[in-house]
Amino acid sequence: MLASTTMLFVELALIRWAGANVVHLSYFSNFILLGSFLGIGIGFLIPAARGQWLKRWTPIPLALLVILVRAYPVQVRQSSSEVIYFTAVKTTGLPQWVTLPAIFLLTAVIMAGIGKITADLFRQLPSLDAYRYDLLGSITGSVSFAVLAWLRAPSVVWGVLAAAALLILGGRRSTVLYGIPLAAMVAALLLETTTAGISWSPYYKIQLRPSPTATRTYYISANGVPHQSTAPLPVLMKENSPYRQTYEQTPRNPYRRVLVIGAGNGNDVAVALAHGARRVDAVEIDPRLQEIGAQLHPARPYDDPRVHVYINDGRAFLERTNAKYDLIVLALPDSLTLVSGASNLRLESYLFTRQAFDAARDHLTPNGAFAMYNYYRKSWLVDRFAGDLDDLYGHAPCMTTYKRNAAVLVAGMTPADQSCKQIWKPGGPVPAAATDDHPFPYLLHRNIPTLYLGALGAILLVTLVSVRLTGVRIRSTFRYTDMFLLGAAFMLLETKNVIGFALYFGTTWLVNALVFFGVLVCVLAAVEVRRRLRRVNQLVLQLLLFGSLAVAWLVPAQAVLSLPLAGRLAAAIALAFAPIFCANLIFSDRLALAPDPTSAFGANLLGALTGGALEYLALMTGYQALLLVVATLYLAACVAMRFAGHGPSGQATRMPDETVAGVP
Repeated sequence: MLASTTMLFVELALIRWAGANVVHLSYFSNFILLGSFLGIGIGFLIPAARGQWLKRWTPIPLALLVILVRAYPVQVRQSSSEVIYFTAVKTTGLPQWVTLPAIFLLTAVIMAGIGKITADLFRQLPSLDAYRYDLLGSITGSVSFAVLAWLRAPSVVWGVLAAAALLILGGRRSTVLYGIPLAAMVAALLLETTTAGISWSPYYKIQLRPSPTATRTYYISANGVPHQSTAPLPVLMKENSPYRQTYEQTPRNPYRRVLVIGAGNGNDVAVALAHGARRVDAVEIDPRLQEIGAQLHPARPYDDPRVHVYINDGRAFLERTNAKYDLIVLALPDSLTLVSGASNLRLESYLFTRQAFDAARDHLTPNGAFAMYNYYRKSWLVDRFAGDLDDLYGHAPCMTTYKRNAAVLVAGMTPADQSCKQIWKPGGPVPAAATDDHPFPYLLHRNIPTLYLGALGAILLVTLVSVRLTGVRIRSTFRYTDMFLLGAAFMLLETKNVIGFALYFGTTWLVNALVFFGVLVCVLAAVEVRRRLRRVNQLVLQLLLFGSLAVAWLVPAQAVLSLPLAGRLAAAIALAFAPIFCANLIFSDRLALAPDPTSAFGANLLGALTGGALEYLALMTGYQALLLVVATLYLAACVAMRFAGHGPSGQATRMPDETVAGVP
């Protein structure tokens, strides 16, 4: 169980830490996930008598990765017209074509070593018992990392825990061989942790530094990118300030109640108070950013009794509150990071969909107004958002532009509720709105950018080459084609559920952690049920699986969102976990009857890697259509299962000169 705990803990730590130091990975975070699946899959596929060198040298690539990233941290420069990177700064570190492959390959080697340790232990137990301990370890690793996120523990704590676990797994004979590189890794993380101004939130590595000028007091960087700055109130209120535009363009608004989404360090809250707001609801997803504002903002806006702070996702807040506001401000929400290592959804994506703008409008008073501003980089992005506001409010919003493509959009409930110096006029064809099903506001067209296609193609090629170089016979894994397909389908299904819960309950780290915990518990429940059954009827399970997938596909997201919180939770759990439970009963039964369960599990992990790559199809199809892909993969797995000697009645065909492992 310790090996499985370490495996998941190191995977989560690498996703979080590498993404905080290499900004490429804030937008390609599933590269670490895919590298992990490749490495773990190889570790399980290598025969027991081979690959012992992987176990002996596991800490060395881990230390190399940490030292490499610490020596060459990277900030992203916009390199594609298809993907928008906000607040881009000069590139530091090694080029992207060097950094990403190096991190991917080192991650694969690290996880292959830990995977090999786990696989050798896996072989000592009946298959379902081994899988049970693997799941218990995964749950422990997931909960442990979630607790560290809640405590805002620095990276050196992650490193110390990982090093201690690896030293135990390595045994006494490997104390020196493991100890030296692990000590180097911990030392590098200690230097990072003790750097002045560094702290960690559940989402970011945050660096705070005083401003050398009088126009700002502090600069805040998140994951290595300049993100926010605190400023004195006179600076925020100066003529032509973007902060003033919302109020200058809504002169008749009484500002009795103001909602600020993306309150951050408090600049927008301070300006709302200066304009006489009687109550300000300040919503901020990151507790550390709000804490910095409460401690260091010169205007001390969070000390004002008129301010009520909500640490929550902005869209989730809109879906849960019944309050009406005279003014709603979408204040520069630009997360710089993805919801999880398994999806392309950013923390703020659901704030910029057509349904989100509609939800904001529903919370305005009859003479209220909605405002949003950001550095939009591309004129078509301003047109997309302004076009949404034009359709929803029935008239064009006010638009104020600044250098660096900054723009402020203000829409009153009626034309009389806004006073514009300039009305928005489209610069060309207005792009289609982002939606809750296709929440990619920064993607101009429904396509997979060539940047992603090239990277994914390279990953799949590296996977084939790596499997062959490690001595695994690809043909020998064909008998586990069904396990490969089950892995791909499950990975897509899990991603779809993460996205669904993010929409229903918010893109917070806690929601994300609870979903992964729920998935693991559901899988464990399926294993426990299978261990207590002498036989399962595969045909019945398959019918239940496809039935539950059909229900999940037919029920629209808006129907779930319209339910009260308790009903929404019950519906979301039923829609998400019913197919997961059925799918894992099928998987557990297949694993129990596999002649070589360790290789079968390895094939399943490589399938998960493929499923992670297929998730990019959502950029074209939207997320609901992924359920059709999931159903197709499960159907193909069921067909392949028949050719693997595992018929629909649950009977396994015993192969010559082999024993069936793990049958209860």
